Amino acid sequence: MAASGAVEPGPPGAAVAPSPAPAPPPAPDHLFRPISAEDEEQQPTEIESLCMNCYCNIPFFREIIVSSFSCEHCGWNNTEIQSAGRIQDQGVRYTLSVRALEDMNREVVKTDSAATRIPELDFEIPAFSQKGALTTVEGLITRAISGLEQDQPARRANKDATAERIDEFIVKLKELKQVASPFTLIIDDPSGNSFVENPHAPQKDDALVITHYNRTRQQEEMLGLQEEAPAEKPEEEDLRNEVLQFSTNCPECNAPAQTNMKLVQIPHFKEVIIMATNCENCGHRTNEVKSGGAVEPLGTRITLHITDASDMTRDLLKSETCSVEIPELEFELGMAVLGGKFTTLEGLLKDIRELVTKNPFTLGDSSNPGQTERLQEFSQKMDQIIEGNMKAHFIMDDPAGNSYLQNVYAPEDDPEMKVERYKRTFDQNEELGLNDMKTEGYEAGLAPQR
Repeated sequence: MAASGAVEPGPPGAAVAPSPAPAPPPAPDHLFRPISAEDEEQQPTEIESLCMNCYCNIPFFREIIVSSFSCEHCGWNNTEIQSAGRIQDQGVRYTLSVRALEDMNREVVKTDSAATRIPELDFEIPAFSQKGALTTVEGLITRAISGLEQDQPARRANKDATAERIDEFIVKLKELKQVASPFTLIIDDPSGNSFVENPHAPQKDDALVITHYNRTRQQEEMLGLQEEAPAEKPEEEDLRNEVLQFSTNCPECNAPAQTNMKLVQIPHFKEVIIMATNCENCGHRTNEVKSGGAVEPLGTRITLHITDASDMTRDLLKSETCSVEIPELEFELGMAVLGGKFTTLEGLLKDIRELVTKNPFTLGDSSNPGQTERLQEFSQKMDQIIEGNMKAHFIMDDPAGNSYLQNVYAPEDDPEMKVERYKRTFDQNEELGLNDMKTEGYEAGLAPQR
């Protein structure tokens, strides 16, 4: 018959003295003793149970943490534990070096989720293959021997080849109980609720190494823990994959129209905003490019030596603050002319040719014959440059540093293109409106509002 006191939650292995007061018997119409908040001394509950070894009815003792079973008729007993506490934040691994017979008497709490290993014999008891137990090191080995011997008679009757090998292994386990030679016992419990006694506590035990570790995802699933779903972050709107629309009026006929706007990332440069308007009333179309960034600390001067027709396919971004120069044609295009454009070199040169040759002040009967001839010559040379029959230098000068010309050799240097960074002059800063702009310490200069 089992006899024990109620176990209060505490560190594993802690002994609690049984209460001297006898347990009052349960009421005739109740299986368990009624629970009352006024009862200061909780007593174990005893119920009739069947011994699974000799099949005689005996009292069965069960506690919150420890379940102890003992048969007074045949002497068979069994002690199991079930963790009443929560799963710990980390797993635990006990590595015990068994060197003497005294180590065999160390108390051990092994939960269902703990795996037991003896590396010297290449022996392992997997997790959840045995019930949890409150025992000793010797008890763990004895329990393992009993488990191996359980089916040996059937194996020998069937002349199973493994029966002999298991007998040899059982002999090795029995030798461990005599500690003929040192061996290592490892108890690895992902739940963190197993325990191996330190007889030298609170001093350090040189034979025992305790390691706490973070569980793997597989161990979390084995323990039935659900991984916490990460907090949902608000999705950031990606304007690169979306075309925005807003209502506007056509600059030609003033009819209502829609303007499309899209953010585009230019490789090896920066983001730009492309805006396009298409009027369904008069058919007028416009497109404009705005730099997506701020004014750069330095200005940019890009010089391209046009040597082949393939140069016409280079992508090009001309901001509103960029001027264009072609020395071979003695041509210069000032800031803000043609606005901002994201096109190819061929597209920009054609826009320049159309801008110059279709100027209304140079056409008609009142035009100067000499001027018309020069314009025709300019147009012919521009066509030769576009077709790759004439070499020329194409220069983009942007004090704001927001213009771009594609480097077809990127990320290597382009032998036909030169990019210079320069410090802006006072006049250039004045034209960009930077001289009167104060970005640091401007709060101190503000007058108090009334």
